Amino acid sequence: MKIEIQHVTRYRYATAASYSVQSLRLTPATFDGHKVLDWNTVVEPSGQLIVARDGFGNVIHLSAVTKAHSEIVVRTGGSVEVENRGGVVTGLFEPVPPRVYLRQTRLTEPDDAIRRVAAEGAGLETIPRLHAMMTSIRDRVDYRIGESHAETTAAEAIAKGVGVCQDHAHVFIAAARCAGIPARYVTGYIVVDGSGPAEAHHAWAEAWVEGLGWVGFDVANRICPTDDHVRLAAALDAYYAAPIRGSRRGGEAEQLEVAVDVRGSSVQQSQSQQ
Repeated sequence: MKIEIQHVTRYRYATAASYSVQSLRLTPATFDGHKVLDWNTVVEPSGQLIVARDGFGNVIHLSAVTKAHSEIVVRTGGSVEVENRGGVVTGLFEPVPPRVYLRQTRLTEPDDAIRRVAAEGAGLETIPRLHAMMTSIRDRVDYRIGESHAETTAAEAIAKGVGVCQDHAHVFIAAARCAGIPARYVTGYIVVDGSGPAEAHHAWAEAWVEGLGWVGFDVANRICPTDDHVRLAAALDAYYAAPIRGSRRGGEAEQLEVAVDVRGSSVQQSQSQQ
């Protein structure tokens, strides 16, 4: 599948900001079955733009605008060729060992309900256990927009019984870590046919399976990632993997607008052949 993405994020301010700095995790990586054909990120107004990697290995752009501005526009997009590998992620730059992803965070701290989910599959092999965990969480947390927010924790989501992909991923990660399985939060995009959830960014989880490596679990859609998924970044939770995070001086009454276009098409001949 060749997936083409255009993503525009616009911040408007009622009063001008004198300074803004942002870190952007908006660049997908090339790894096995996931080839970036072309990609570009532009920030307006133009300022200093530095490319680096964070501690989890994600490509980031560090943007600084040092002149007065009443809006910032981040334009990113390109095309990625994706193969369906059953959610298995190999060939990716991994600067930290899997055990780092056993660390619980404020957003993934488990409660008794999450611990019960983690205990349900005890005795199963790792892959069947993770699939059972995904199904159990999705049965407990219905997909509903507007019932959670960026700071909603895994415990709050499972208690309320509703949430979006971020919440599904956080509950899954919390339960996996309770079971002693390293797990991490992933941001990206998904091609949607109109029957499933669609958001500016999609989110899912990856769990470490000994002898196999990292395997993705898209709890919101009850599947492992397919060739409909484009992977952007991964970290401990949604805060650490945030596509855009920043701060500014001035710029009151911020308004946010997001426009995303994700389209997929069949690839007749792999463009990865050399």
